[in-house]
Amino acid sequence: MGSLPRIGLDRSSPVPLYFQVAEQLERAIVDGALVPGDRIEAEIELAGSLGLSRPTLRQAIQVLVDKGMLVRKRGVGTQVVGAKIRRPFELTSLHDDLARTGQPARTEVLSCAVVEADDEVGHELQVPPGSPVWSLERLRSVRDEPFALMRNYLPVDVVDLRGADLTALGLYELLRHGGVHLRVANQRIGARRAEAREARLLAERRGAPLVTMTRTAFDDAGRAVEHGDHLYRADRYTVELTLVDR
Repeated sequence: MGSLPRIGLDRSSPVPLYFQVAEQLERAIVDGALVPGDRIEAEIELAGSLGLSRPTLRQAIQVLVDKGMLVRKRGVGTQVVGAKIRRPFELTSLHDDLARTGQPARTEVLSCAVVEADDEVGHELQVPPGSPVWSLERLRSVRDEPFALMRNYLPVDVVDLRGADLTALGLYELLRHGGVHLRVANQRIGARRAEAREARLLAERRGAPLVTMTRTAFDDAGRAVEHGDHLYRADRYTVELTLVDR
């Protein structure tokens, strides 16, 4: 259980009590007094210690759940989670972005094999359906919390994944080492509900909202070198854009 800071309430203030509690808990998380994995004491005990009703305390907790700073887990209670993974809208890999921000990531390779391209993959990689392509599926976690399920396809003449340590190297890093220069990509961001297997791997409930990202990357010769179909937990992932007026 995390060491809660002293929470002071001003009952004469026009600011609702639940918001005062939420604001002070949020500050403790941002300042590092509460860190990912810390548990918040049971709502009944915390409400009693603050002289609040349980619904008021529950409302305060919900504010931070909605912000992705706390999570309620069955059988565990309320826990602090890390800040969302925020990615700039650039031609970089998730591995590159996590390494740049110094976040401790772990990658589990679920499958890596040569398969026949189906119609969609063949279209995206500009190869005939049935052509041999690498099929790669990985699960990426930060602080042992899974948040990204990544499926990638690559033409076999672009890179040889046999023996590659994909638990330590990012896919784009591996391509760069092989002399592939990524130049441009077509990317689509969307959302859908988690299916049973996806929910299990991502430690989510079935039907939970997921962010989807589909990308096809091209090298400086205009050749399609990688097609990715990724899923991210919506409570742990955002994409950042900078918009400029023309």
